Amino acid sequence: MTTGAFPPAEAASSTADALLPAEAATNTADALSPAEAATNTAVALSPGERAGTTDVLVPTGGGRMTEPALRLQGMSASYGGRPVLAGVDVEIPAGTLSAVVGPNGAGKSTMVKAALGLVPSVRGTVRWLGQPLRRVRKRVAYVPQSDAVAKDFPITAVQVVEMGRYPHRGWLRRLTPADDDCVAGAMAQVGVADLADRPIDELSGGQRQRVFLARALAQRADLIVLDEPFTAVDARTEKALLEILTGLCREGVSVIAVHHDLREVLDSFEHAVLMAGTVVAAGAPADVLTPEHLERAYGMAPLATR
Repeated sequence: MTTGAFPPAEAASSTADALLPAEAATNTADALSPAEAATNTAVALSPGERAGTTDVLVPTGGGRMTEPALRLQGMSASYGGRPVLAGVDVEIPAGTLSAVVGPNGAGKSTMVKAALGLVPSVRGTVRWLGQPLRRVRKRVAYVPQSDAVAKDFPITAVQVVEMGRYPHRGWLRRLTPADDDCVAGAMAQVGVADLADRPIDELSGGQRQRVFLARALAQRADLIVLDEPFTAVDARTEKALLEILTGLCREGVSVIAVHHDLREVLDSFEHAVLMAGTVVAAGAPADVLTPEHLERAYGMAPLATR
């Protein structure tokens, strides 16, 4: 079975993080092996896991970190030679529920994908949890948009969630009963336990989104990055998922979500980054989503901020 934090549709392009030009000359010694590259993400084992006494869904973060969750300096990115981002400088604090917002085409998803090595043409400095991605890849989980997942991939929902546990045990080792409990707990937490044996291509977009969030929870990553996590889910599910993410932050986990609902960002998020091809503003949502900043990003103040 293919494993890793990246979905089947992206696995082929995500098996290693592309080195930024400034790092390429000094980082060849840290290149991932094929087996490591295929698994992509896991977290360092906690003392409880090493002792075989893992509690279900206890993140490894454990407390507030001193390094930012994500630091970008002078980052630019392009698709097919067309510039999408330019001069991105931003720090997103660790242990917070942070949103990346902006109009369509503002570069929200591109920013996080470029930082994750999913965009080939990237320049600048990227640090996750104070380190280059290749050094902390196992501590970072990525939840893509639901429509980015290959719908014809022959795998069940529970097998997707199990991907979050495989890196803990190695490429070919069987999952332990503790792993099985963690997978079951993650699926129950996001409300997809009854979908365990359903093929992923039979699930709705919202159900697939919850399954991939369950995989991130099973991984117990220190940092979870989500691209439009609430698309194609109903209001009740969105509220439940938001409560889960908020609870993770209280445990010391960092959460970065590309989002479009400015009112919800104001009401529920601790930090916001407003994009318009570069960073317009970053900080507390009330300080970022001001009429002046919104006019610069959107051309007018969106009604959602009234």
